[in-house]
Amino acid sequence: MANRRKFLKSTGVAATVGLAGCMGGDGSGDGTTTTEETTDTSGSETTETTESTTTEQTLDFQNGELNFNTSPAVAQEKLQAQYQPVKEYLDKSFDVPAKLKLANNYSAVIQALGAGTSDIAETGPFSAALGVKADKAEIVLQRKGYGSWEYKSLVVAADDVDVSNLDEMKTYLENNDATVAFADRLSASGCLFPLYDLKKAGIDIGSLPESGGSDASFTPNFSSHTGAYETLKNGQADFAGIGGFVPGLQDDFDKHATIIKEHDGLPRAPIVVSPELSDAEKTALVDAFTSAPDKIYYGKDGEKGTDDDLWFNGVRETDVETYQPVIDAANELGIGADYFK
Repeated sequence: MANRRKFLKSTGVAATVGLAGCMGGDGSGDGTTTTEETTDTSGSETTETTESTTTEQTLDFQNGELNFNTSPAVAQEKLQAQYQPVKEYLDKSFDVPAKLKLANNYSAVIQALGAGTSDIAETGPFSAALGVKADKAEIVLQRKGYGSWEYKSLVVAADDVDVSNLDEMKTYLENNDATVAFADRLSASGCLFPLYDLKKAGIDIGSLPESGGSDASFTPNFSSHTGAYETLKNGQADFAGIGGFVPGLQDDFDKHATIIKEHDGLPRAPIVVSPELSDAEKTALVDAFTSAPDKIYYGKDGEKGTDDDLWFNGVRETDVETYQPVIDAANELGIGADYFK
């Protein structure tokens, strides 16, 4: 993909891009329309002939606007400020207006991509992998955060629960009516891998995450990463499954929770596009993000290192193969593409 031509905003009403140029040409056929001068050797006047070197396609993004969806990785009131520079950057990069849409859950994001009402979205590895299996999403970018392309999932115990590992957690659950808080059902680090690790430890998870959890050895509670932590912190849950990035956002984490399981090596969350987009539109979006300035990560105030910064500070082009560990975990739990039905 190194030869992708950087997408430049058109000066017309609708942005157009040559398909040959977008798909990695060598630059000699850069997707433009060329004009050649030819001379009649018989002495007649010079004439101009216009040769169209490629097929041009309008980038209208399905409905004349570029819709970017965000998933509930953090509290929604923060998402608007965090992603404001991304929205503004996309708005300036294309000849259609960009709109930021805040989704209530991961499933809503994938459903919107599949339906063509969303063009591009940030979401979790689990929901993205299932979205690919269901033909509702395509993974195009991976995000980098906290200096790494990988992160971890955590299972934590409340401070007043005397449990230090999963074996002790299993015994605790067998002898107590307990609640386990999770992030969204489609969160890799806040649901999929915690459940995967519980199952591997011999803890009865029933048919979670697809069911309501009545057949599990505990009562599940689903919300968001910060919501799961707050539920634990407020004494409404005995245990929680959350992403490894959440403790870094909590100054008092050690006072309220004890880590009893870490699952390392998870690929950091992707950015996905709608399969309904044309190849040219997908390419243009990838190019826009990979060539974006650092300031799109600094939040609404435009200052690095403040509360409205995005958790990630870079992207790279990728595909579904990067997320094979997530797919393997989903297969282990018997979760398939019909999860979205």
